Amino acid sequence: MKFKMAEKSLFAMLLRSPWWVSFLVVGLIVLAAGALLPKEYFVVGALAGFPIFVVGCIAAWKQLRAPNPARVAEMLDAVATMPWRTFADTLAAAWTREGYAVERLPGNGAADLSLAQGGRTTLVCARRWKAATHGVEPLRELHTAMQAWESQGGVYVATHGQLSDNARIFARDHGIVVLQGDAVAVLLLKQR
Repeated sequence: MKFKMAEKSLFAMLLRSPWWVSFLVVGLIVLAAGALLPKEYFVVGALAGFPIFVVGCIAAWKQLRAPNPARVAEMLDAVATMPWRTFADTLAAAWTREGYAVERLPGNGAADLSLAQGGRTTLVCARRWKAATHGVEPLRELHTAMQAWESQGGVYVATHGQLSDNARIFARDHGIVVLQGDAVAVLLLKQR
């Protein structure tokens, strides 16, 4: 069973914040425990900050391993100038580095790549990566291809533009991951 953290929970917000914010909160908890609790309960009160300390360590680890924002912007600029074949080859190489067996799918269908790993197949639609707006129709086509190929998942790649609200809802309801903007650049920069 996979648990998903609520987006507006304290821990989720701290994970998205700079790492030092968590340590600042821990410091405030320790100060409050020292000021408000009797000495014999100080340690118990101070330990209330331990889960937040752990979140701070996780955030620091993730942020230290994340690519530099300048490199992400540079990669997005490079992707914007790539022809389709180069972009598809770059995506295939990135997913290969991630441990997937990548297969280019023939024709101009709804799916461009097939990713296989651990008996699970995922179809990727990346042909419309430069579109200014992304509606629900290409996602419907990808979903139809997923059913035809008996695929367990789908990925829609969109480096530019915005997804319509209907497209976002359709993707969520049909198990399609939308890989947008910075996430594409991060995938392409991993282990490079």
